[in-house]
Amino acid sequence: MAVTVQDNPARRRFEILLDGEVGGFADYRVRDGAVVVLHSEVDPAQRGKGLGGILAARTLDTLRERGEKVVPACPFFAKYVAEHPEYDDIVVE
Repeated sequence: MAVTVQDNPARRRFEILLDGEVGGFADYRVRDGAVVVLHSEVDPAQRGKGLGGILAARTLDTLRERGEKVVPACPFFAKYVAEHPEYDDIVVE
């Protein structure tokens, strides 16, 4: 299965694609110069495969590459960044 993560700015979300089909997403808004991740979810049929972690990591990697800061308002993203201090440089409260 091919897994990719891409930004869909028209829908204001990052999407995880499984063989080209949306299998999950992370909604965001831009506020005060930071990307606020509000909510994320993975298709229930795809849970338990680590896709949430892939979505979080690749979303955060993309934001870092763009030089953006992130506010992890989504509980899943908040837990993910708490467990992965390598993202501390882009996280703001």
